[in-house]
Amino acid sequence: MVSSKHTVSDSAMLTGWFTSSFSGGGQGDCVEVARGHATVPVRDSKCANGPALLFSTGGWSAFVAAVKQGDLFS
Repeated sequence: MVSSKHTVSDSAMLTGWFTSSFSGGGQGDCVEVARGHATVPVRDSKCANGPALLFSTGGWSAFVAAVKQGDLFS
């Protein structure tokens, strides 16, 4: 598993993946997040062996809060 500070090249090496209950619609436009790691891994649900981005817990919490508040949409 090759990794850098903010990515993992093969996300299948990580455990605890789940898809948000807000994802769906059958269009395959979903992301998965893995629990139980020091960082928050996020990957494309269509590519289980592809890369994952690694977020700090604070960074991920801020992103989720901004989405919930509608701050990322114009």
